[in-house]
Amino acid sequence: MPPKKLKRHVALKLCRAWPITALAIESFAPDLNCFRRGRDFAAWLGLVPKQTSTGGRPRLGKTSKMGQREIRRLLISGAMAVLQAVERFGKPHNGWIISLLERKPRMLVAVALANKMARGLWAMVTKQEDYQNPAMMA
Repeated sequence: MPPKKLKRHVALKLCRAWPITALAIESFAPDLNCFRRGRDFAAWLGLVPKQTSTGGRPRLGKTSKMGQREIRRLLISGAMAVLQAVERFGKPHNGWIISLLERKPRMLVAVALANKMARGLWAMVTKQEDYQNPAMMA
């Protein structure tokens, strides 16, 4: 498969419910292999908090919102849909979303989930792997 086709194929596997997001990533994002790690891709999207450190202790600030606005919006809206499903239908297999919702505002949890989705997408594209559902692996 050519790289563009492979990129779209993997993106569609991750974003089965959101093919528009996969199409936006294919259209607007550069080749994901140019990012050294998933955090760099998430930072390019504007989903990573600013880091400052003092005395060797890193402190995370608010998200910069710099970067690709369209893809970031689509990932966050997809994460909000996941949160709505979790709140309606119960606990996911790895209850980190529920525990985070108990402690943090809903929008912050959505951005954290979008960040996780972006990192997962980067890993799948660069390693040329299919999505592996954690619930099915257990």
